[in-house]
Amino acid sequence: MTTFQLNGHDVQTGEEERNTPLIYILRSPSIGDMTPKLGCGLEQCGACRVLVDSEAVYGCTLPTSAVQSRHVETAAGLDTPVRQALIEANATQCGYCLPGIIVTAEALFRTNPHPSRVEIAHVLDSQLCRCGSQPRVLKTLTELARK
Repeated sequence: MTTFQLNGHDVQTGEEERNTPLIYILRSPSIGDMTPKLGCGLEQCGACRVLVDSEAVYGCTLPTSAVQSRHVETAAGLDTPVRQALIEANATQCGYCLPGIIVTAEALFRTNPHPSRVEIAHVLDSQLCRCGSQPRVLKTLTELARK
């Protein structure tokens, strides 16, 4: 059995799920957190990213057993200035990549509350957005960093 905290709530999974990638557990009917998205399944798009003990990780390849006794956060559990700024600015188009962008940016802002535009762009470089909303995301997060 794997036990972890998800957005402040205890979660337990069965022994048979210990090698299941975390994203499948999070999106399962029993948990139902649909914010992390399964994009490529190869750690190349970032849509699946979640925070594990405040570090942005790929949920598509991380076995559930790796979060034993750890704290997992998804975009659904983050009511932070990063999330609010991106939503209020309507910074994305389709929004598929937004949960991964939110948790990746949140990890940066937790360690550096006022990152430069270059630092934000560097961290978000691994987040694939097919709609082309990166300039709006970068602008919104740069403005937030200046506050």
